[in-house]
Formats: sequence, C-alpha cells, structure tokens
Amino acid sequence: MAAIATGGALAQDESPSQPAQSEDSSSFDEAFPEMVSGEVVQGDLAPPGPLVQPWSIASATALIAVIEKIDAEGLDPKDYDLQALKVALASGPSEELDKLASKNFVWLVEDLRDGRTPMDAREQWFVVDPDRDRFRTADLLAQALESGDVAGTLATLNPTHPDYARLKRELAKTPAGQTAKRKLIRANMDRWRWLARDLGTQYLITNVPEYQLRLTVGDKIISTYRTIVGKPGRTATPQLAEKIEGVVFNPTWTVPQSIVKGEGLGAKVLGNPAWAKRNGYVATRGANGWITVVQQPGPGNSLGRMKLEMPNAHAIFFHDTPSRHLFANDDRALSHGCIRTERALELAITMAILGRGATKDEAVEIATSGKYTKVPIEKEMPAYITYFTMASDINGEMQTFKDIYGRDAPVLASLDKPRVQNRSNVIDDEVIVIEDDLQDS
Repeated sequence: MAAIATGGALAQDESPSQPAQSEDSSSFDEAFPEMVSGEVVQGDLAPPGPLVQPWSIASATALIAVIEKIDAEGLDPKDYDLQALKVALASGPSEELDKLASKNFVWLVEDLRDGRTPMDAREQWFVVDPDRDRFRTADLLAQALESGDVAGTLATLNPTHPDYARLKRELAKTPAGQTAKRKLIRANMDRWRWLARDLGTQYLITNVPEYQLRLTVGDKIISTYRTIVGKPGRTATPQLAEKIEGVVFNPTWTVPQSIVKGEGLGAKVLGNPAWAKRNGYVATRGANGWITVVQQPGPGNSLGRMKLEMPNAHAIFFHDTPSRHLFANDDRALSHGCIRTERALELAITMAILGRGATKDEAVEIATSGKYTKVPIEKEMPAYITYFTMASDINGEMQTFKDIYGRDAPVLASLDKPRVQNRSNVIDDEVIVIEDDLQDS
C-alpha cells in the first residue's frame, strides 16, 4: 500500500491557503469569494509560421469532398474557401491551389481538433487541450499528402467519447428546418472538441447541468452519482480538466477568514468552548491576533466524510456533505463552486482501490476509523468537469438539460458569425514550402 498520511487537528493539505467547501451556504460555501479569474489558457506554443505544401489534383479533390460534407461533423462548409478551391483546382496544379488547399486544411485541423468556438465564447472554460501537441498541424498535413488520405487523416481528430458519435447521429436525423435543435447539437459537438480527443482509460466526468458524476473504466460506466454544483453567478462551477491525486477520508476543514472574521466565527469559538466542542471547532490565536479555526473530522464536518484531492487554481474538488437530503432536489445548483457527491464514501473507497492507494479492506478500515487519513492515488485518474446541455443521460438516452449558467448563448451566437480565422496558425501572403524540421503548433 502507498504511504498514507494521517493527522490530527490541522492536516497539512487543509491549510488556510487552500480554501475548502461546505454544505451550509451561511458558512462553508462562503469560503469561495473569488472562484474564477483570469483568461483561459490554451497551450503554451509559439505560432508555427506559414504552413503551405504542394497539393496534387487528387488530394485537392479529396479536400473539397471533405469540406462539402463537413456539416456532418457539425461544422459549416461556408467557413471554408470552397468555391475558390474549385476554381483553383479547375486550373490545375499551381501555387494558388497549394496555398488555398493548405490554408483550408489547417483551418479544418483547427476546427476539428480544437473546436470552432472562439475562446471568448467559452465562458468559465479553463482546460488546456493537449491535442495541439499530440496532433501537430504540420505532421497531419504531411501525413495527409503523403498517404493521399485527406479525409482519413482529418477523421482521426474526432473525439472518441461515445457521446460525440451519438450527437452526430442525432444531427443526421434532425430535419434541416429544426434550426434551433441543430444549432444546439452542433454547439455540444464542439464542446467535445474543447477537451482531449481521448479522455483516458479510467476517469471521472461530471456534466454540471445534468447534476451527474460518472466513473468510467475501460470505456464502461462503472457508477453514477448525483451531484450538487455551484449556484449561478459568481460561484458557478467552472469547466476543468484536472487529476485526482489523493482521497482524504474524514477530512478536517480549515475555515476561511471570510467566515472566521467576517461572520465572527472565530470570536464565537473562543468565547464559547462548549459550543465549539459540540460542533468540532478548534481555534488558535496567532501572535498577530489572527484566529485560525479548524473543524475536526466528524458527522457534522462541512466536507462530510471524504474529499478528493484535486489541486487546481480554482480550489474546486469533489466532496461529501452532511446535508444529503439535498440530493433529492431536482434543482441542485446550490453550492459555491465545489461538487458535492452522493454516496461519497463509496466513491472514495472505489477511487482508493482503483488508484492503487489501498486495498478494499484497508480503505474500509480507514474510512470507518474517524481519523483524518490521506490515501495517495498512484495510478493516473483524470477528472473532467464539463458543461453539456445536450448529452446522453444515465440511461444512454439523448436528453436536453437546462442551461443553468446561460453558457449556451455565446456558443450558439458564434455559430452565426464568420469563423475566427488564423487563431493558432498563420498562412501569410507568401507561398512557403514547409521543411521537414519546421516547428509546428
């Protein structure tokens, strides 16, 4: 078994610099005054420079065929230079054909790999998509032209999650006249492209508007859990892709200063020791007068009996709750950002076992000990916090979910606007042939 950390009043990972979340909107959830800030980060790659390669008539013809049918992938043929390509193709091989074909291939790569939706329309989206590194534009261009399989090369960029294929089938059977539904399908197909093409062999994924969390192993959903997510507004739950690093059983909770000082909890704990003991609070006063309050493990702890350690800049994680009756609500956007999960102890034990941090017997013993214990996750376990307003429900049926945060509007609006060009790659006015060692995005 991996090294396990146990602790007393204040565990290292529960320090005041790591605000946690609680069940009570009057207490723990107020720990989240500044949940999301700053602009989205999408990779750290320098622009690759011009990407132009010589195109054969056969490859250019294949590219045109892809563009003509690209609506099947939820994209719009009008976003690409289809007519200009046809004119250039009719004139035979030329520098103009090379330039147009290369440019449109790059645009297709960007849209299929990274998503068509511009960054400023992806509200509270904080995911760095690794696919720009894994599927480099110049490599794909060279591969397509060398093999002659333009369509097949581009098809390798499609998300592998089954829901993308289900949305694609839904789009195919939705009549052209149902424009609103078709736009919603397209928007949610694009959301899959914002994530990594392959999510991994085992992972947690939660769809915020659905109020559901799924544990997936080997492309099979092992368990589903109801969730409680952030309230609309300042504490809405953001979209993240992080890694679970540990399971904390019987966690402590370091109360944030917005509650200790702002709501007078520190003075109350110090002034009423009997009340503090009943509620599991321990307070210490520093030399500078700063009061630190820690809630000890127990049935009334605001984090419940477990939390999943998932370090990130937004202090978002999955945890238990003593207010389990709230999972019966239909509308469960009630927290201040973190995700509360039902059957949390079952999830925690399962994660400890899957992560190879403990055996089943060890995990059960730790969970029932009542003592703070951190079990590290040794096997990689990604966690995805997503926002799909059309997706498969827990029964595998395609459903539409309430847009609780109003994030659909900018994505849908972007579909009616011209494609944002030259976002990560630049094709300038000169025809430059890529050398084998050209650094790509």
